[in-house]
Amino acid sequence: MEKIWLKRYPANVPAEINLDTYTSVVQIFEESFAKYNSAPAFYSMGVTLTFKQVDECSRAFAAYLQDELKLTKGQRVAIMLPNVLQYPVVMFGILRAGLIAVNVNPLYTAPELVHQLNDAGAETLIVLSNFASTVEKALPDVTLKNVIVTNIGDLFPWPKSSIVNFVVKHIKKKVPAWHIPSAIPFTAAMAAGKKLTFHPVALGHQDIAFLQYTGGTTGVAKGAILTHGNLVANILQAEAWFKPLFVPGKETIVTALPLYHIFSLTANCLFLMKIGGFNILIINARDLDSLVSDMSKFKFTVITGVNTLFNGLLKNSHFLKLDFSSLKLALGGGMAVQRAVAERWHEVTGVPLLEAYGLTETSPCASINPVTLTTYNGTVGLPVSSTDVCIFDEDGNEVPLGESGELAIKGPQVMRGYWQNPQETAKVFTKDGWLLTGDIASMDENGFLRILERKKDMILVSGFNVYPNEIEDVLVSMPGIREAAVISVPDENSGEVPKAFIVRENQDITVADVIAFCRTKLTGYKIPRHVKFCEDLPKTNVGKVMRRALRQQELNQ
Repeated sequence: MEKIWLKRYPANVPAEINLDTYTSVVQIFEESFAKYNSAPAFYSMGVTLTFKQVDECSRAFAAYLQDELKLTKGQRVAIMLPNVLQYPVVMFGILRAGLIAVNVNPLYTAPELVHQLNDAGAETLIVLSNFASTVEKALPDVTLKNVIVTNIGDLFPWPKSSIVNFVVKHIKKKVPAWHIPSAIPFTAAMAAGKKLTFHPVALGHQDIAFLQYTGGTTGVAKGAILTHGNLVANILQAEAWFKPLFVPGKETIVTALPLYHIFSLTANCLFLMKIGGFNILIINARDLDSLVSDMSKFKFTVITGVNTLFNGLLKNSHFLKLDFSSLKLALGGGMAVQRAVAERWHEVTGVPLLEAYGLTETSPCASINPVTLTTYNGTVGLPVSSTDVCIFDEDGNEVPLGESGELAIKGPQVMRGYWQNPQETAKVFTKDGWLLTGDIASMDENGFLRILERKKDMILVSGFNVYPNEIEDVLVSMPGIREAAVISVPDENSGEVPKAFIVRENQDITVADVIAFCRTKLTGYKIPRHVKFCEDLPKTNVGKVMRRALRQQELNQ
């Protein structure tokens, strides 16, 4: 496909990035540690860590992993943390030690955690005490050698650290009882690490930085192999795109999306660290009043989020009263931005809500709308620097401009493949090296991409991938349920939610019973919001359930 999109690039945005500028993500943030030493880097609950403090703490944690735990280059370390100050310290420490970070959703159930830890081969895990009970349940089925447990206030100055930890555990009752005799307190690990010597590790573009888990096309969680080269590329692509807008060392970003999500990890944490940005970490973005309260304390210049977050904020009366005079950029990704939300956002804040597109497999950014855009245009923008796109029909042929087909991507940000899963890797790459996204798209005469629909049956709940197969497997494991099928249905708050169609053997099973059972097996956002009991499910002549027919039934109602 001719790179017609280059003609629409904002001034000074290059067609190509120079990937050789940095050898690794570690080199990027070590440069920032030196350049922005005394500047604020991360904020949480009234406490700020400077770049110097993040440097010193992550160095100490890296030394502990190397010298005390004897971990060597390439071993996998799982991070099971929400947006707390420990996250960047731990993540940077892991990478500095030459290890591979494996992000884990803290809300996972024990079976979900077991699968991911075993698949990644992670023998070391850092977890917030609020979620340690889940780890305890998973321990019999995993090969964890080291479990490091931290409390929310562990990086706060004394006495605030003790007060916060006491309140969270004993007053708010946010820490379920857990018992892991061999657990290592994070404070002890940090104290030991500060006395040890950190040994820098040589890293290059081909070394793996993250195993970032995604369901891909089947619903079985797979680890996308993201190398240092992949992440360096996406950071440089973002820097090139936003250079006309941002002033290094002067930007403040609201980080409401969890850092374990690839969008927030790259855009908020890694990219903003590159330009000396200040991250306002939001532990629980569902608590909109608390989120808005934190936002009111800062002259924030950037906010990223998914459509549901922006929509929720616009319905919050306190948000409408905030000072938006410093806001430069609102970036939406993870799910489609709705026109009504984008237009209302622009009306309230005076700043357009720019839509971007990407996948876990592309680190994640593949396309962004120009920063010069003044109104919502319904597209996901232009392919970023050094990125090629093509749109294929079902026979693998390139479609004419303006016609729809499956979007395919090439670029230095595209993953190496799925961790120890050559079969699934082969499914998403063509013989010519194109990554097949599974999304149906079209490109207009100016090079702007429009996502039309998803080829896969994936459900997108507030930007998080939910796969029908996984929910169906849980449902049919419930005694008294014979068959189940799950589809997406529209939802005002989450964009989409799962709806389950169930054929019962035991007619006494109620909707409440189904939901209660799912709560023991699935993360909250995967639990069906709607349940319908049926006499039978529509099937093909070979017995395959036809989800398309169920979706059509919903449309016809």
